[in-house]
Amino acid sequence: MNVNDNAQNSASQTKQILAYMKSGNSINPLQALSMFGCFRLGARIADIAEIIGYPPKRERIKVTNHSGKEVWVMKYYL
Repeated sequence: MNVNDNAQNSASQTKQILAYMKSGNSINPLQALSMFGCFRLGARIADIAEIIGYPPKRERIKVTNHSGKEVWVMKYYL
């Protein structure tokens, strides 16, 4: 699991994101920030990989950011 000054909050985010993914949903960094207040989805995905014993699947997708610009982000799912 992660080692940081905010370990309790990140553990809670990890559990929330894992439950969301176990429900059949995928998640990208913009969704993680909006839904769970998570700025470091990559770190939470690494925590999830430790919990479930394998890395979640991932795929690069193009999304539109808040400025209307298309950008590439990683989408994670189980």
